[in-house]
Amino acid sequence: MRFLALALLLAPAAAFSSPERQDKIKVLIVDGQNNHNWAAMTPFMKAQLEKSGLFQVDVSTSPPSAPGKKKDETPEQAADREKKAAGMKGQWDAWRPKFSDYKVVVSNYNGQPWPEPVQKDFEAFVNGGGGVHIVHAANNAFPQWGEYNKMIGLGWRDNKFGDRVTLDDKGEPQREKAGTGPGAGHGSQHEFVVTMHDVEHPITKGFPATWKHATDELYHGQRGPAENMKILASAFDDPASKGTGAREPMLWIIPYGKGQVVTNVMGHENGKALQCVGFVTIMNRTCEWLATGKVTLPVPAEFPKPDAVSLVK
Repeated sequence: MRFLALALLLAPAAAFSSPERQDKIKVLIVDGQNNHNWAAMTPFMKAQLEKSGLFQVDVSTSPPSAPGKKKDETPEQAADREKKAAGMKGQWDAWRPKFSDYKVVVSNYNGQPWPEPVQKDFEAFVNGGGGVHIVHAANNAFPQWGEYNKMIGLGWRDNKFGDRVTLDDKGEPQREKAGTGPGAGHGSQHEFVVTMHDVEHPITKGFPATWKHATDELYHGQRGPAENMKILASAFDDPASKGTGAREPMLWIIPYGKGQVVTNVMGHENGKALQCVGFVTIMNRTCEWLATGKVTLPVPAEFPKPDAVSLVK
């Protein structure tokens, strides 16, 4: 009986200490509108995060955008459009992601502005210590949302919007004022070499100094306030691929209140960029760091080499 009592006493403690029973990091992916194929991107990203064993991932999908007015539409078409728009408004009024239930929000969203209550909830989440990971075209979103521009630092904006940031050959940031130089864009999709500027940061510790990213859109000319940016990686935008001839930032961190925002402008949904082992490794390690301040996930053996792309099998 004494042995049975002792076993019953120790059983809960053993169950609690088992890795399989420990609470996982709660991550929310937000999608629903994007100029990229978010409906294909989100399931893949969710699966890769969960495959690591560290995360519990939920998805909040926004309502679709309201239909726009067509040229020379008939009164009947106008009435139908207005009816659909009214229905969409009801859906938007009901869409309220509970950011505060999560440690990390991954944005795969680029579309119409979120309702003001959602914007305020998002600001409060990050300001209070929440982590945000911006993926590829999500940095295109919300040019009129001032706090979002502060969070991402650089976004897909025209050249009058704000400063541009590039890096010189030594990896030092160079600023170009609004109104000069190119606005946001990208050349032709191609494989390109990513250069690391901090391999001691927990997200990128153990990365090779350079590695080859799979075919992607290499964003250039991004604009914004660009305050307090810590640039972890860049890529040379080769004129041979219709690039700017400058070294463009690819991965950076910006603090916002007590929280942190990590932007990765890689990750086009072409069936290669998103599946790049480099992209997946960055996403997973970023989410762990945003949630815990440290990274335990290893750099995989199949991480891309300086001259060789590596895709998730």
